Amino acid sequence: MKTTLEIPDDLFRTVKATAASQGILMKQFITAALEEKLAAGTLAQDDKPWMKFAGCMAQDPEMKAELIRIEKIIEDEFGQVDEDDWK
Repeated sequence: MKTTLEIPDDLFRTVKATAASQGILMKQFITAALEEKLAAGTLAQDDKPWMKFAGCMAQDPEMKAELIRIEKIIEDEFGQVDEDDWK
């Protein structure tokens, strides 16, 4: 999939140079870096302490049922939005 990212100029140059020095494409370098970050499980949880507790909600059967109920309400409400109202 293609996407557009805004990367600070200095970081872009560093990534591009590092990828070139390793003889790989920049997209391969970025893909590997993202995979490593995901595998490490350290995505921004340090910046948002509450995130480490968010996942535990789905493990509690009562909370899981409540999350499903809320998701259904949201889905039902969005299904009622008339596209003509947005034109």
